[in-house]
Amino acid sequence: MANQEAFLAAIQNGYTFKGAHIKIGVAILDGVVIDGADVHLPLGMMNRHGLIAGATGTGKTKTLQVIAEALSDAGVPVLLMDIKGDLSGIAAAGVENDKIRERYQLLKETYQPAAYPVELLSLSQEKGARLRATVSEFGPVLLAKVLDLNDTQSGLLSMLFKYCDDKGLPLLDLKDLSRVLQYASDEGKADMEKDYGKISTTSAGTILRKVIELQQQGADQFFGELSFEVRDLIRTAPDGRGMVHVLRVTDMQDRPKLFSTFMLQMLAELYATLPEEGDMDKPKLVLFIDEAHLIFKEATKVLLSQIETIVKLIRSKGVGVFFCTQNPQDIPAAVLSQLGFKLQHALRAFTANDRKDIKQTAENYPESTFYKTEDLITQLGIGEALVTLLNEKGVPTPLAHTFLVSPRSRMDVLSTAEIDNLTRESKLIPKYNESTDRESAYEMLNRKMEASAAQEPAPVAPPAGTTARRTPAAKEEKSWLERAINSSAGKQVQRSVVRTLFGVIQKMFK
Repeated sequence: MANQEAFLAAIQNGYTFKGAHIKIGVAILDGVVIDGADVHLPLGMMNRHGLIAGATGTGKTKTLQVIAEALSDAGVPVLLMDIKGDLSGIAAAGVENDKIRERYQLLKETYQPAAYPVELLSLSQEKGARLRATVSEFGPVLLAKVLDLNDTQSGLLSMLFKYCDDKGLPLLDLKDLSRVLQYASDEGKADMEKDYGKISTTSAGTILRKVIELQQQGADQFFGELSFEVRDLIRTAPDGRGMVHVLRVTDMQDRPKLFSTFMLQMLAELYATLPEEGDMDKPKLVLFIDEAHLIFKEATKVLLSQIETIVKLIRSKGVGVFFCTQNPQDIPAAVLSQLGFKLQHALRAFTANDRKDIKQTAENYPESTFYKTEDLITQLGIGEALVTLLNEKGVPTPLAHTFLVSPRSRMDVLSTAEIDNLTRESKLIPKYNESTDRESAYEMLNRKMEASAAQEPAPVAPPAGTTARRTPAAKEEKSWLERAINSSAGKQVQRSVVRTLFGVIQKMFK
């Protein structure tokens, strides 16, 4: 009993906040839900980034959904990366069942189903407002990191961007960039080298091959117009709740490079666009990245470094980023160290490597006098998690084995008819889904080459039935060659060469 009282006091001291906060569950000790041991998240610290981890089927995605709902209720806009396709249900009210009823009885709360204001987004042909960016907006530095270029190749790419700026050649999509690379390697090489320095054809060819590799992952659908304005993510519904933007990327699992490219551009654009805010009562925007290992799966070291830098800096813009993944080891250490909020669902130990990962994961959490963290991680039930976060003073809270609330919205996907209704009501689809293909570098360079070809004088063919005259010099050269070849000395030389070659061939065969 004394142990339970000490535990309750520790939880209440650690998770009681003066500012606005949201409740996500109640703490458990020795398998018992402790009355009054409520676990809250302070809104003012939700831009400190976070991690939601756990094995498949332990409830990570539903926890993400719970936090997104609470943020929306608090007027905070949310962006959800829906990799598996099961987050769209947040737009529809949930339905009470026996499991939900039992959970809320233990929490001593009433389940209140609710639907949330949702805007569907897409990077491909999925239904929703299309997210695009132009090649020029990426810029040579960011694009060089995405393509994993060396210093020489990066310098050439920067020079080509400068040339296009000087000549008024808009770089909108990858087709424009490919045409500029081809032009720099062939027709325009001499012209460019006059003002911009030596151009390596080998480097231009390497960059072009890497652009083609990006195109094969479907990047043509992402690069182009109309560019998405990140400020459109920071919206509230008419009732004051934050808009929940669900980015449907179910077809991105086999294209990790495109997904990481998009994420890097999105974070960089948010950082460049939003003003410095400092400490706020609540964040401007919170991003949840489900299956976050896809971002880091095939990212280069340079690209990872850029992501780490943006994650460190974007907090000051009032933006929080939450990574949701199966194993905390999927996240680079430099990023993991920036995540003040950690919510750990169960991990399973099937192999020796699994046990090592669990031990290392347990060491990432504060020491607790109430739990054996390493053992508890493998014993957590569905909808239970270990929680620690930063309090309002930036100090880590005590570790809390938490019995989580369940989502109030639907824990399943929307039907096709429901998705169609959402797209019809969308405020962003009319703005971004109209196809735009204005004249850019591709068309301008093609027209320039056609004009140059038209100005070149065509060779004059001789009249039919006649042969072209040779010049006197040609006649003289021809007659001299003929005389040399047909002379006795020439014939002797021919015979000598043949004998020599025949002797060499015989030696080779021997």
